[in-house]
Amino acid sequence: MTAEYESFALGDVQLQSGETLKHAKLAYKTYGTLSPKGDNAVLMPTFYTGTHTRNEAYFGPGRALDPARHFIVSVNMFGNGLSSSPSNTIPEQAGARFPHVTLYDNVVCQHRLIVEELGIDRLALVTGWSMAGCQTYHWGALYPDMVEAILPFCASAKTSPHNFVFLEGVKAALQADSAWNGGDYGTQPVTGLKAFARVYAGWAYSQAFYREGLYRQFGFESVEDLLQGWEADHVDNWDANDLLAKLWAWQQGDISANSRYGGDFDKALAGILPKAILIPSTTDLYFPPEDNALEAERMPHAELRPYVSKFGHCAASPGKDPGFDAFLDQAITDLLD
Repeated sequence: MTAEYESFALGDVQLQSGETLKHAKLAYKTYGTLSPKGDNAVLMPTFYTGTHTRNEAYFGPGRALDPARHFIVSVNMFGNGLSSSPSNTIPEQAGARFPHVTLYDNVVCQHRLIVEELGIDRLALVTGWSMAGCQTYHWGALYPDMVEAILPFCASAKTSPHNFVFLEGVKAALQADSAWNGGDYGTQPVTGLKAFARVYAGWAYSQAFYREGLYRQFGFESVEDLLQGWEADHVDNWDANDLLAKLWAWQQGDISANSRYGGDFDKALAGILPKAILIPSTTDLYFPPEDNALEAERMPHAELRPYVSKFGHCAASPGKDPGFDAFLDQAITDLLD
């Protein structure tokens, strides 16, 4: 993971949990230049196993989002190893002692970055995949007067019970490793991380993806090859406590779980005033199109635009489904125009 990014010091942050995240920081990177009118700012949070560098796959020269025309802010969520995380914070909050941080906490701190550090008072668009999309919904609900448009893809405004249970499964697989030791491990629980990856791979892609051997498009000769690739990615790139800190935030995801909406989910959806296009993958196993359809019905200015794919949730993962980039770019163009 690259070190080429900026860091915004937040100080001590009071969290929804009642805990305090001490010496909090947000890692971020900007691309392009803010226009004189300040009307070309785009915010992209990061997804579950992503950093700002992987967001770079969603924009570029000639794309709907282009640093030649837009000022793009890619901000790393808490727990991803760059912003404040169990793996990089002060010793008293390191590892399993890291405070519980919600998506609401992430977005409130991102708002401080945008306003206090970058001097931006309008966002032309907030967009992102998966957990980044979940944060995108929060932006629309919490700051409807600041955001012109939102485009969450393969995401939801509230984590469903089924999604919650899926996450319990991967969490249990990781924690079953004796080396996990309640989060107080000396070295990474490699067996647990491998188990986490194997369980996750079954949910990330669709049944048709495996049935038709589409993994061969990624250079894997067999399902076992793919699973070993997922194992290596998690062992080589992720800290177990970091993964579980973000997983907890994902499980609690709910745009209405705050003082503004008091748990009234319908009210929170009605409060998303920006223009919106919701893009589910038709074969996503944990952010299914049905959830987005219910959201779109309750949002004042939302369009449901499903993407037909056999790649499941990973239809929108950078570099996976070759048709997705054009589909995403068209939706962004439609919103910005």
